[in-house]
Amino acid sequence: MERSPGEGPSPSPMDQPSAPSDPTDQPPAAHAKPDPGSGGQPAGPGAAGEALAVLTSFGRRLLVLIPVYLAGAVGLSVGFVLFGLALYLGWRRVRDEKERSLRAARQLLDDEEQLTAKTLYMSHRELPAWVSFPDVEKAEWLNKIVAQVWPFLGQYMEKLLAETVAPAVRGSNPHLQTFTFTRVELGEKPLRIIGVKVHPGQRKEQILLDLNISYVGDVQIDVEVKKYFCKAGVKGMQLHGVLRVILEPLIGDLPFVGAVSMFFIRRPTLDINWTGMTNLLDIPGLSSLSDTMIMDSIAAFLVLPNRLLVPLVPDLQDVAQLRSPLPRGIIRIHLLAARGLSSKDKYVKGLIEGKSDPYALVMVHEVPGQEIEVEVFDKDPDKDDFLGRMKLDVGKVLQASVLDDWFPLQGGQGQVHLRLEWLSLLSDAEKLEQVLQWNWGVSSRPDPPSAAILVVYLDRAQDLPAVYSTNCPVWEEAFRFFLQDPQSQELDVQVKDDSRALTLGALTLPLARLLTAPELILDQWFQLSSSGPNSRLYMKLVMRILYLDSSEICFPTVPGCPGAWDVDSENPQRGSSVDAPPRPCHTTPDSQFGTEHVLRIHVLEAQDLIAKDRFLGGLVKGKSDPYVKLKLAGRSFRSHVVREDLNPRWNEVFEVIVTSVPGQELEVEVFDKDLDKDDFLGRCKVRLTTVLNSGFLDEWLTLEDVPSGRLHLRLERLTPRPTAAELEEVLQVNSLIQTQKSAELAAALLSIYMERAEDLPLRKGTKHLSPYATLTVGDSSHKTKTISQTSAPVWDESASFLIRKPHTESLELQVRGEGTGVLGSLSLPLSELLVADQLCLDRWFTLSSGQGQVLLRAQLGILVSQHSGVEAHSHSYSHSSSSLSEEPELSGGPPHITSSAPELRQRLTHVDSPLEAPAGPLGQVKLTLWYYSEERKLVSIVHGCRSLRQNGRDPPDPYVSLLLLPDKNRGTKRRTSQKKRTLSPEFNERFEWELPLDEAQRRKLDVSVKSNSSFMSRERELLGKVQLDLAETDLSQGVARWYDLMDNKDKGSS
Repeated sequence: MERSPGEGPSPSPMDQPSAPSDPTDQPPAAHAKPDPGSGGQPAGPGAAGEALAVLTSFGRRLLVLIPVYLAGAVGLSVGFVLFGLALYLGWRRVRDEKERSLRAARQLLDDEEQLTAKTLYMSHRELPAWVSFPDVEKAEWLNKIVAQVWPFLGQYMEKLLAETVAPAVRGSNPHLQTFTFTRVELGEKPLRIIGVKVHPGQRKEQILLDLNISYVGDVQIDVEVKKYFCKAGVKGMQLHGVLRVILEPLIGDLPFVGAVSMFFIRRPTLDINWTGMTNLLDIPGLSSLSDTMIMDSIAAFLVLPNRLLVPLVPDLQDVAQLRSPLPRGIIRIHLLAARGLSSKDKYVKGLIEGKSDPYALVMVHEVPGQEIEVEVFDKDPDKDDFLGRMKLDVGKVLQASVLDDWFPLQGGQGQVHLRLEWLSLLSDAEKLEQVLQWNWGVSSRPDPPSAAILVVYLDRAQDLPAVYSTNCPVWEEAFRFFLQDPQSQELDVQVKDDSRALTLGALTLPLARLLTAPELILDQWFQLSSSGPNSRLYMKLVMRILYLDSSEICFPTVPGCPGAWDVDSENPQRGSSVDAPPRPCHTTPDSQFGTEHVLRIHVLEAQDLIAKDRFLGGLVKGKSDPYVKLKLAGRSFRSHVVREDLNPRWNEVFEVIVTSVPGQELEVEVFDKDLDKDDFLGRCKVRLTTVLNSGFLDEWLTLEDVPSGRLHLRLERLTPRPTAAELEEVLQVNSLIQTQKSAELAAALLSIYMERAEDLPLRKGTKHLSPYATLTVGDSSHKTKTISQTSAPVWDESASFLIRKPHTESLELQVRGEGTGVLGSLSLPLSELLVADQLCLDRWFTLSSGQGQVLLRAQLGILVSQHSGVEAHSHSYSHSSSSLSEEPELSGGPPHITSSAPELRQRLTHVDSPLEAPAGPLGQVKLTLWYYSEERKLVSIVHGCRSLRQNGRDPPDPYVSLLLLPDKNRGTKRRTSQKKRTLSPEFNERFEWELPLDEAQRRKLDVSVKSNSSFMSRERELLGKVQLDLAETDLSQGVARWYDLMDNKDKGSS
């Protein structure tokens, strides 16, 4: 063996022979060199240390006796001392267990390499990555990097806590102004990564890793609130779990990864060793509670379905989709039954064995590596007994598509019956009808199974009307919803302030729009209602149909065809969760259903009526107080009484639903109102067939059975139309021709066909059901016949209702039992019919009780009047004091009264007209001005305001005041109701002034928008006003227009 030249001889003990020697033969100097400073004297400081330790031990034991002394001094019983002692012993036990666990975990991590190598008879070098598990690799190189970075991570944490967290805590509460971190040390034990598993082949644009992390650290963090002499902290911590790391999206530029997503697949295990005041958290009971609360906080942002997303590139798109990606599929779990469970209930101290009250918990963990876990318990008043559990890999469900089996319970006895279905996500609505048909046959509680899933990616808002730090918030959040019927459901979005007291905007979106969108995706801006003119939301809506893709499933042979089912009686088991239901999917009404018309009867006036009033025993001849009675189709109506007039003018409108049954007549009788018995003034009849064939009748009818008198009637047949395109026009025309003494005119006809119900619940204490149904819309209702002793009644009845406001009204249905009360109810908003195909819904509806379904058909028809005598306009104008923007006549001619629907539609300009000007600085008010020549009245309809000015912190409480100048008395003043805390109020209120047309054209209408200054004050705040010269306004058309509001100083016309 050669040495280098510079290396001196240094024989080792292995090179030199060793002779036996007795240690006693060596001089003491060979073993220890005396300390020069000791002077050969005894070790005095050691003796002093021993004495101090004895005194300290004695002092501690003396402190233990102090609570005993204090308890006796204040006269407390010995029970308090024993309770305190038990509390201390429990705390000490929990504390010792935590310290023991920390020591064992540290020793295991320190000796892991040596123990493993020794067990496998290998050398002390590191193990290769493939020894333990072929798909889980060791990452010692990563642990070495973490160990070297750990001290610098500790410096960063100390700086973060001292400079960021501590000031935030001090500012959160006045009592914490002296809060500070006195010590921040991450310790010498770094986080270790036990294994790394890479999941290849998931998606090409992502890298998916599972990190099995274990942290057994000697971290020490101490805090102090000096004002209250309060100290607390953490000394030692354990955290074990599987952390999933997803690198996506992969991009073709540095750093090649757009973002990193991290989350725990399952809740990690956590154990914390507290110090200081937080030692109280180690008391039995509080220990598990505190750890659970901390774990809940961690799970709120780092355990599935929550994710921590760290973008690595600026302006990363679809951040919300990375936080909440679309699922690969949906698993429908049917928990059916169990058998062979163990008996846990005991009576008479165990002498009598009872049964169990079983219930099950179903838990699902995230894929890949996902498991379905079912735990069965026995319900008890104190603590529920465990009966067993089973686990199933989700991958088996994915492979089988439908899995139906009995599974044994582990940790107990017995089996549980599960049926699991893997539902694929379809990006088109082609098979939605099939899914809905099968879902309505599934007996699930409390609701039928879902037919689709909706994911809402809420990105940001723009130009909100609130006065806050920002009116363009960015959320980048995602929300998931399961949908029972996407064809009828709506997405309702409300934007509110931080106190949730003020609504800044709203959006109602029928989900039927998504069904016609490409790939069932809407990615766009959405305009907010009840908000500013430019307020909008940016959202991405993604819908997927949940489809059971199995060759064993048989769908109806003709999808959507009523009663067409492919039923095989020899093979009732289909592989689906439900056998083919022996019931139709649609109603089968008779041919007369939906053929009703609405007859609008306009009672205008009468002439030359006979005088029936006599005074002074008949010596003095008076006049009459006439009124009209009408009878048709089993309904009767009565007009108001006109006092002392032989040529009365009623101008009232009545509406009645009629059919085409021949032989019907409208009977009209005129009477004179008296105190005792009303006098007869004449009668006339009109054959209904005449009106139904011609569609319109406007005649003076001679009164029969009296010497003189005639009556002016106008009759119009309204045929329901299955389209909502003309609804806004109808509502506008109805508001213009509405008379004060008549009920609100109908805009639509609702026809309901009640066919049957099934699975109605049997009330406790009853043996049989005798159900009937009540249908209610507004003040009108219909009751079906009662079917005796059945839970599946078949009614086959129809009913019709006049609808005045289809957007806000709803059909209320109740199924009741004779003598048993309400069995279930259903509320169907008519707005769902407005977005349905042909304004019709025909299917099974689930009752709100969760038990029972009804099969009904609901169809809506819009009532369009072709002889209203007014031209409908639904466009909006914007006028300012500087310029008056008139819309050009599309027909090229002057405005005129139209009498045909095609001409009316040609003149319509929709609300979204590009001619609409932006609102002024004070906002706008929307008015309709029209002169009703038949009643010789000036009519004004105040629709609403928008973009009003907000002077204070809170929005105003606006109302509109109208004054017909030059008169300023109360006789010409009108006022709307007051709306609370809004900048865009809606009124839709009608006001009238009775005066000739030439006089109306000499007037000016003063419109003021005001708000109450305070609750106790009569002072009114003027938000803006506009003055309209009626001579310059076309009063013949009844056009709804927006007018800019001006300051009070501006006296010009707007």
